[in-house]
Amino acid sequence: MTRVDAVIFDWGGTLTPWHEVDLKQQWRVFADAVHEEEDRARELARELQRAEGDAWGRAREAHSSAALDQILAEAGLGGIEHTAARAAYEKFWEPHTFTDPQVEPLWTALRDSGIRVGVLSNTIWSSEYHRAIFERDGVAHLIDADVYSSEIAWTKPHPEAFRAAASAVGVPPQRCVYVGDRLFEDVHGPQQAGMRAVWIPHSVIPAAQRVDVDATPDATAEELMDVLAIVRGWNAGR
Repeated sequence: MTRVDAVIFDWGGTLTPWHEVDLKQQWRVFADAVHEEEDRARELARELQRAEGDAWGRAREAHSSAALDQILAEAGLGGIEHTAARAAYEKFWEPHTFTDPQVEPLWTALRDSGIRVGVLSNTIWSSEYHRAIFERDGVAHLIDADVYSSEIAWTKPHPEAFRAAASAVGVPPQRCVYVGDRLFEDVHGPQQAGMRAVWIPHSVIPAAQRVDVDATPDATAEELMDVLAIVRGWNAGR
């Protein structure tokens, strides 16, 4: 069995504990900061939700990426900064972004074992936004490379997304392991790129976000720290 030289992680629901989030409310918070009139704010929130839904639909079906600015433009807000609205939107999301307490000891132990650590996330948010979260939670210094779909052409499970992450971390795909909570994006996807996949089945994926797929993980971890023993076992030939 090929040695594991890098472990690359999904973000939402993997590095952050799974939360149920009112996805309509995120855009109402944004829209209320743009328009004082309730009717205009309600209509803008509907347009933003539609644009985001279309973007994630394309991600699941065509594996093409999108960014927040693109969604705002499709809702008629192109070229407008709306600083207060973005701040309100980020404040809404903040309670759902905190890093799992097991991340710091897991990443430290992996790096102490000579294994590089990466992140690959399907997201509409910028790398700066995500890195600020990792900085806030005191784990940014443990990341060797991070790739976000908002800044490349593809989303998971497209093999090119995983190849981009492997390239960023400086390790061939066959020596990488990917860890995530979704069978389609995080097990089927990396396996198509030649990676091993560890599934953490602790998220309640909404029905609208599920894709039926025949995929079997190379290993299953009930919690993040289980990844360390799995990877060490593979590297010891067990």
